[in-house]
Amino acid sequence: MSSASPPLWSPSPERIDQSRLTDYMRWLAREKALSFNNYDALWHWSVAHPESFWESVWQYFKVQSSAPYHQVLDTHKMPGAKWFEGARLNFAQQLFRFNHGEDGALPAIISRSELRGMQTLSWADLRQQVTRVAGSLRAMGVGPGDRVVAYLPNIAETALAFFACASIGAIWSSCSPDMGSASVLDRFRQIDPKVLITVDGYRYGGRDFDRLAVVQAMRAELPTLQHTVLLPYLDQAARLDGATSWAQLLQPADGQYGEQAETALHFAQLPFDHPLWVLYSSGTTGMPKPIVHGHGGALLESLKGHALHLDLGARDRFLWFSTTGWIMWNSQVTGLLAGATICIYDGNPGYPDLGTLWKFAEEAQITFFGAGAAYYANCLKAGLAPARLADLSALRAVGATGSPLSADCYDWIYREVGQDLLLACISGGTDIAAAFVGACPNLPVHAGEMQCRYLGVAVHAFDEHGESVIDAVGELVVTVPMPSMPLYFWNDPGNARYLESYFDTYPGLWRHGDWIRITPRGGAIIYGRSDTTINRHGIRMGTAEIYRVVEQFDEIVDSLVVDLEYLGRPSFMPLFIVLRDGAKLDVELEQAIRDRIRSQLSARHVPDQIVVAPEIPRTLTGKKMELPVKKLLLGMPIEKIANPDAMSNPACLTWYQHYAGRRLG
Repeated sequence: MSSASPPLWSPSPERIDQSRLTDYMRWLAREKALSFNNYDALWHWSVAHPESFWESVWQYFKVQSSAPYHQVLDTHKMPGAKWFEGARLNFAQQLFRFNHGEDGALPAIISRSELRGMQTLSWADLRQQVTRVAGSLRAMGVGPGDRVVAYLPNIAETALAFFACASIGAIWSSCSPDMGSASVLDRFRQIDPKVLITVDGYRYGGRDFDRLAVVQAMRAELPTLQHTVLLPYLDQAARLDGATSWAQLLQPADGQYGEQAETALHFAQLPFDHPLWVLYSSGTTGMPKPIVHGHGGALLESLKGHALHLDLGARDRFLWFSTTGWIMWNSQVTGLLAGATICIYDGNPGYPDLGTLWKFAEEAQITFFGAGAAYYANCLKAGLAPARLADLSALRAVGATGSPLSADCYDWIYREVGQDLLLACISGGTDIAAAFVGACPNLPVHAGEMQCRYLGVAVHAFDEHGESVIDAVGELVVTVPMPSMPLYFWNDPGNARYLESYFDTYPGLWRHGDWIRITPRGGAIIYGRSDTTINRHGIRMGTAEIYRVVEQFDEIVDSLVVDLEYLGRPSFMPLFIVLRDGAKLDVELEQAIRDRIRSQLSARHVPDQIVVAPEIPRTLTGKKMELPVKKLLLGMPIEKIANPDAMSNPACLTWYQHYAGRRLG
């Protein structure tokens, strides 16, 4: 991938002129006498002067605060930096500050699922329902700091329940109902919830899944639970003993909670670092880490990321396909803060075929279509041509995250989805509830490369000497505090797990655990997790580099590679591949794979064995489970390497266990 290669797309002068980033730069020139010739100069200023940058974000977006802040940042120390001390605000209050048409008639949420047809919730309806749910929760005794947990799919009710909790100052945490009870309890038990909001079941891929027995079992294991709210979703007649119905929460002032229900939406005024939500690490190995983020940090990062980098505004209809157990659900619903309409889909994106989401994009007139990188890879492998399946003329941007998007997928999107699109590939995560690197509407797009380091995010690639390097692969390190860095982990005495997770390697600097290369033009390429890097005879290679090469073959739909180091035995590197239906691993294909890895990557990274597998183990968020597979193949018991409830396809581990038995035997 040459730095001199021509871009796949460049924004037109008109598009640059109309972007929200350009408007922000004009505001800086007008209000702050700060002028920048290009994005790179703006980025360097934003990380060299974090106080000035983040204050400008606050002022540009007119963040509402009932009390002023004393200072923007007390210290550059990580962790422990304090932002905007003295300010009193509320994350949810930013929702309703735009003109949403006469009487709020414009759509706030457009939704569809396998159980429901197209539904639209106006901004006025959203405000009314958030008001009623917040009033009912208050009447239940929910106040600032209480935890409200949700076992809900990605539907409109989930979004409005979250904003109702935020308006009160309650702390939100959600899991998708396709997660098993053990996995959910591993998360919710850690934070002692007061209220559980749940559905009775869901439909996925045309199959119905009743979850009432699971919910009943979970309630028995959550001793602090005082209230359960049931939203009938699979069966409108569903009931749960002792539970309040969702309809009761939505009752007007003369309903069950009428004596305290509100007709006007009230926003609790909270400190900048008051907890907003608890997110979780994947939990595939060990207990999931409960990561706490604050109102102010999440607000500023959402405004900056959605408006300035994704170029979202009131003209947009924003989809990022996700479940409620993935950080992209949080990103999806906070698109409302930028004034956009959010478009949400609940169900299997491949049912009845891979055209489902693209047809929804036509139906909802979506302008920004986001999904995990694996989804686009599946579309490419299936030979899908979305622009011929659906009218995508409204589309302005396509987003991808979850894993590195291959250069082939970049080409496919511009060939089969649309030519004049911002391809917004981003990389960040649950840890910061934001992106480190990603999109810029004013910059060109190059195949396989994210466009920029995000404003206010001092991302560097560190070499083995702890020095920042350009155009070389290194550890992803952040050297300046960000407002959305976690406040703490729940129940983490002395911040022990927090410090170990991010600050052990470089004290005082955030090490994220990814391999990254900053390109000479200021872009970024992610090479996978640094703790799964394959070091063969002194040459270090990110697994994503191998996947990019291997998955170019039409016969291969997925792959996974691990390097096994046995005590007293030579290392052994198997490559597992999943073949397309009808394809087979013959001598010619095997040799072609080896030749391509040798010529495009490294002779030292040619696999010792190429093995056809039925599936590649993945987390619920679509990440390949390299470390668990490595541990399994090194002889660790299957019950200790991964939590099946945190996986999308746990049954496939049995196959790898049998393979390990043959290999170790």
